[in-house]
Amino acid sequence: MSTQPDLASPEFRANPWPWYAELRQKTPVHQITFTDGKPAWLVLRYHDVAAALKDPRMAKNPFKALSPQEQKKNLPWMPGFLKPLTMSMLDQDAPDHTRLRGLVHKAFTPGTIEQLRAGIERRCDDLLADAKARGRMDLVNDFALPVPLFVITEMLGIPVEERLRFRKWVDRMVGVTKRSEMFLAIPAIWAFLRYVRGLVARRRKALGDDIISALVRAEEGGDRLSEDELVAMVFLLLIAGHETTVNLISTGTLAMLDQPAAWERLRADPSLMPSAVEELLRFTSVVEYGTERYTTVDLDVGGVVIPKGERVFGVVGSANHDETVFEDPETLKLDRKPNLHLTFGGGAHYCLGAPLARMEAQIAFRALLREAPDLELAVPREEVRLKKGMALRALGTLPVLLPRAERPRRVRPEAGAEVRPSL
Repeated sequence: MSTQPDLASPEFRANPWPWYAELRQKTPVHQITFTDGKPAWLVLRYHDVAAALKDPRMAKNPFKALSPQEQKKNLPWMPGFLKPLTMSMLDQDAPDHTRLRGLVHKAFTPGTIEQLRAGIERRCDDLLADAKARGRMDLVNDFALPVPLFVITEMLGIPVEERLRFRKWVDRMVGVTKRSEMFLAIPAIWAFLRYVRGLVARRRKALGDDIISALVRAEEGGDRLSEDELVAMVFLLLIAGHETTVNLISTGTLAMLDQPAAWERLRADPSLMPSAVEELLRFTSVVEYGTERYTTVDLDVGGVVIPKGERVFGVVGSANHDETVFEDPETLKLDRKPNLHLTFGGGAHYCLGAPLARMEAQIAFRALLREAPDLELAVPREEVRLKKGMALRALGTLPVLLPRAERPRRVRPEAGAEVRPSL
C-alpha cells in the first residue's frame, strides 16, 4: 500500500482517484492520521459509504460516543462566542436534528424553490451580459458565486449591500485543515457570528417574509429553538446554502471544457441537462468527504471492526468513482443512468437544499451554453488548481474567455478528442 499523501494539498486533490481506487481494492476501510494529527477511518467503497451515511450507530455528535464520565474529561474549553458552532443541525442526531430540520424544511419545498426560478434566470442573464461586454470573466467570482449567493441571501432577507461581506469569512473558515489554521480563522468566525447575531436582532425588531423571520417566529412560538440554535441555523444556511453550488457550477464547467465532446453534446441537446447535472455532481464530487461521524459501538464496516468512539469519514468522492457501481467512472457520461451518486449524502442528513442546488446548476449551465457557447480557458490548463482543503472540491478562480467574432480564437481540441486531465 502506498504511503499516505497530504490529503489536503492541491497536488493530491488534482487527481485523488488512483489512490482511492487502490484503497478500494486493498484496504477499503482504511485508518489514517488526519490533518489534526489524530487518527480517523476512511470508508471508501460505495455500498459501505452509503450504509455509513444512514447508520444511526455512527453519531454526528461526538459526545454520543462517550460515557458521561468520558464527556466530562473530553469536553474541550471553548470561547463563549463559539458556542453556536456546537449547536449546528449538521452536527446533531435525533431527536435534536429532527426538530431543527423540521423548522426550516418548508423553505426548501418544491413549490417554494420553483418561485425562485425567474429571479435566478435573470441573475444569470445579467451576469453573462456583463461578461460578454468585457469578453472575459473569472467564472468563479463573476458567475458561479453570485448566482447562489443571490439566492440564499434573498431567502434570508440580507440587504444587497451586505451580500458579499461574508464571502471572505467563508473562504477563511472552509479552508481550515489543521488545528493551527483554526486559530488563524478565529477572527473570521468571530466576525461572521457577530454579523449573524446582528441579523437576528434586526429581525426581532422588524419581522419579514424571509427564513430568519420564520425562525424567530418559531422560537417565539415555543418550538424550542434557542438563541444559539437560531444563530447556528443561519450560520449553516449561509455557508451550505451557496458553497456547494458555487463549486458545482465552476468545477462542472471546467470538466466539460476538459472534455469538449461533453460540452458540445449538451449544447446540441439541452434535454440532457437534468442527467448532465447529476453526472457532474458524481464526476466532480464537489463534496469529497462526508462530514465526520463517530462510532457509538464497536462497529463492523466492510469486514473491519472500528472500535467505539472512533472518528469516521465516508469518502464520497471515492464512492462516486467506484467502478463496481459506475461503469467507466473516470469518463464524463452526461446520459449516465442510473446515477445514484452520494454527493448530497444520505439518510437523515441528506442535503436539505439538494433540489435548489440542482435547479440553480441547470439554469446556470443553460445560460452558459446559450450565451457563451464558445467559452474557453483564458490561462493554460495547468494553472487551474483546486483550493487547499479536504471536504469540498473548490476552485479559487477560473479565468475564461467569451470569444467574439473580431478576436482571433485560441485553438481548441477537436470535439471527439480524448482530453481527460483531472480536476
